[in-house]
Formats: sequence, structure tokens, C-alpha cells
Amino acid sequence: MGIIGWIVLGLIVGAIAKAIMPGKDPGGILVTMLLGVVGAFIGGLIGNWIFGVGIDRFWSLSTWLLAIAGSVIVLGVYRVIVGRKAVQR
Repeated sequence: MGIIGWIVLGLIVGAIAKAIMPGKDPGGILVTMLLGVVGAFIGGLIGNWIFGVGIDRFWSLSTWLLAIAGSVIVLGVYRVIVGRKAVQR
């Protein structure tokens, strides 16, 4: 899958992760979608490392599930890190 496919997948998956984990995010939907791109990459790495399945086909169910899982993880970590910074001020 090319770089444009990664970006499109990440943007869509970022919006899906936001729907799965509703709430206020610092940075808004644009940051959430960019975190989706990072999450898709992380999901691909985790999937390749644990299951031997990467994110190589855009229309594969495993691709979407790994990308969504990675995006939810990245969004959760982002909320924890940014939430701590906001409280410490």
C-alpha cells in the first residue's frame, strides 16, 4: 500500500477512533485524524510483530482492524499524556 493509501487509511481510522472513544480531545478532530495516521502505522507494526500480518492491502479486514486498534491505543496514550500536562499547569 502506498503512502497516499496510508494517509487516507489513517485519516479515516482516526475519525473511527474518535467515534469509539468520544470526549474532548485537545487539538480537535484534525489532531485526532493525524493521530490516526500514526496509529495505523503503529497498528501495522504491532500486527506484523505479533501476528505476522501487516497493513499491506487497503481493503483487507485485518488492515482496518489493526489500524483501528493502533489508533485507539495512540489516542488513549495521547489523552493520558496531554491530560497530565493540562492538570500540572
